[in-house]
Amino acid sequence: MTVDDPAVSGARVEGRHDFERLFVEDGPGVWRTMYAFSGGRRDIAEEAVAEAFARAIAHDRTIRDPLPWIYRTAFRLAREELRKERRRHAPESGTDVEAPGAAGELVAALRRLSPNQRAVVVLRYEADLTTGEIARRMGVTPATVRVHLHRGRRRLRELLGAEKVDDA
Repeated sequence: MTVDDPAVSGARVEGRHDFERLFVEDGPGVWRTMYAFSGGRRDIAEEAVAEAFARAIAHDRTIRDPLPWIYRTAFRLAREELRKERRRHAPESGTDVEAPGAAGELVAALRRLSPNQRAVVVLRYEADLTTGEIARRMGVTPATVRVHLHRGRRRLRELLGAEKVDDA
């Protein structure tokens, strides 16, 4: 049998995930999460998301639930890139906060959170995900998510003032 044989190719297509649909529907949310996680680093967000989807496609047959797998992979890739930069002591040349006023203040405040706190806050309030779903996507326990969320909100209150956080 060859790959062109309909019996073989039909079986292969049937068991595959629809990554094109996943990229169109969920890719922007993954990108926003990586953008916040990296502290507004567009270059790191784009690279992490692209590489995570490429790796997911390459490992299609071994992935049961692709979206959490893609999130976890993108988090690992972005975290590693941030570590490399810290070791090189390179300036953040890719920082590009374009948002004016309060949105710019929020992005600057998010940048001062730990990467995990940033990710949890963005997934909760930007993507409107539940604690359980955030835990699933990040590959951590719901209790860990709640701790990061609590600490992240507390730090944002300190940085922005309580009234600005409560309005968001």
